[in-house]
Amino acid sequence: MTLIRIAAVAAHFGRDLDFGLQRIATLIDHARQAGASVLVLPDAALGGYLADLRHPDPEALPPALEPDGPHLRKIAAMAAEMVVCVGYCEAEGEDRYNSAVCVTGDGVLGRHRKVHQPPGESIAYAPGNEFTAFDTPAGRVGMLIDYDKTFPESARSLAVDGAEIVACLSAWPTSITNRAPRMAQDRQSRLFDLYDCARAAENQVVLASSNQTGAMGGMRFLGQAKVVGPGGEILARTWSKAGIAVAELDVAAEIDNARRVLHHLGERKPASYRGAS
Repeated sequence: MTLIRIAAVAAHFGRDLDFGLQRIATLIDHARQAGASVLVLPDAALGGYLADLRHPDPEALPPALEPDGPHLRKIAAMAAEMVVCVGYCEAEGEDRYNSAVCVTGDGVLGRHRKVHQPPGESIAYAPGNEFTAFDTPAGRVGMLIDYDKTFPESARSLAVDGAEIVACLSAWPTSITNRAPRMAQDRQSRLFDLYDCARAAENQVVLASSNQTGAMGGMRFLGQAKVVGPGGEILARTWSKAGIAVAELDVAAEIDNARRVLHHLGERKPASYRGAS
């Protein structure tokens, strides 16, 4: 039996990179004290997310960072033995991407550029074009960012590529068009939880879902960080407040148990799925 602790963060991050690094250092320290081997920080933890999703101001975008620049090197050094996933705005020439990187003290383990973009985000970011899992000391991991998890094919691609843990990094807001008076009643709050549980259960993997809290411009973020087991059960959660959800489990054993009778990946019929390509 190999028990590990997986931690998912709900916290607020803004434009101040130095403050963001300080907050990340504190969160890594708290996760280490909790015995976590894997820590999933939110999307846009370095530099914050967009202040207006429908009409992003080109003059007020998050700072674009080099993928091997000093800020990410500092996070890798902080991570040391821990596997840490963090979101940031990636610079590549004239393009910028909503990106995530997974690191330990030894360096970069994996990268992801957000593929699926809600309306308006394409003004600020270029899209990524692939979903790839990668090996880490805690097992094989894949990453999704925000809207990626709305599409079943995203997590399924990672599971087919052998991902045991899917890290979903989000800056997921309440409904922009029809905000409810209470966050618990908000349509996006319900969907955020639904997607987390469905993506874990349909692929029979462990899912760690982080999210921003607080507000950025007209955006109000949900929080609701959680760790979900391969049966779709929520093992730990933060609700809407800032915090760290930590769950201890034997990832391989839990996945094997979930797939013992019904093995979803092995029972697929790709030839029968119209429009699958």
